[in-house]
Amino acid sequence: MNGGDEGAAVDAADAVDAVEAPRDAQLVILTGMSGAGRSTAANVLEDSGWYVIDNLPPHLLVPLVELARTAPQPSELPRLAAVVDVRARGFFAHLQTALDELRQGGWRPTLVFLDATDETLVRRFESVRRPHPLQGDGRLLDGISREREMLADLRSTSDVVIDTSGLNVHQLAKKVHPIFHDTAGPRVRIALMSFGFKYGVPLDADFVLDMRFLPNPFWIPELRPLTGRDEEVADFVLRQEGASEFVERVVAMLDPVIEGYLREGRRYVTVAVGCTGGKHRSVAVAEALRTRLASDEVATFVVHRDLGQE
Repeated sequence: MNGGDEGAAVDAADAVDAVEAPRDAQLVILTGMSGAGRSTAANVLEDSGWYVIDNLPPHLLVPLVELARTAPQPSELPRLAAVVDVRARGFFAHLQTALDELRQGGWRPTLVFLDATDETLVRRFESVRRPHPLQGDGRLLDGISREREMLADLRSTSDVVIDTSGLNVHQLAKKVHPIFHDTAGPRVRIALMSFGFKYGVPLDADFVLDMRFLPNPFWIPELRPLTGRDEEVADFVLRQEGASEFVERVVAMLDPVIEGYLREGRRYVTVAVGCTGGKHRSVAVAEALRTRLASDEVATFVVHRDLGQE
């Protein structure tokens, strides 16, 4: 090794030392498709007490985490969140390098990717009459396609993927909040999302359960205007042949999966429960699974994506 190489090695070591993570440090990086709800997710974290910076160039991630080292007391350690996306232009390519450097220093950043279908993104951009950041002189859909191609690898390595296609602002906030609001609590959080197949399968589903094998309360006049959250509908759905057995088998199937997630440090899972319209059967079963899967290690919450669509 020559003298120049030795100097480079010393500089690299100093850089790692400089970003060494304080104990129990927390860092979330929000990224994903433009128009998919990054700002809403950032607002949820900020309202929960996180220190949030929007549109941060990736090469400034390391200086950002230095803020955590200035906390005079461990109890004052800030929970840091940064929104990093293609608005950073050429700087965005440095994101993976910044993540590697943070991990070398002991940080374990949680990478959250927000996504939505092209149709949803086009509708959102048209509603606010703003161009896509990568659109240039082309069509809106051209910019979306370029961004999706650019982010493909990042999406595949993200810790959490959230599909916001069928969610309004309040539903997205309800889904984001439980992921990070109590990091000292259960180690795995399961989102049980009811949905209607006729509105599309959620893009972020880790597991998809199809409840269309059960009789549909829609065809019973007195149950049609109700939902799976109503006791009459829930009782009807869960007393059908095979319903309770299905719920128990899903719980048994997920038991070893949850154990594996605990070993691997994965914190967030989405179980999508579908029926035709997302109003009766899927809602009732999602609510039943919420109770059955909850434990000291597992927190469960429900998001009923398509209630109110009809």
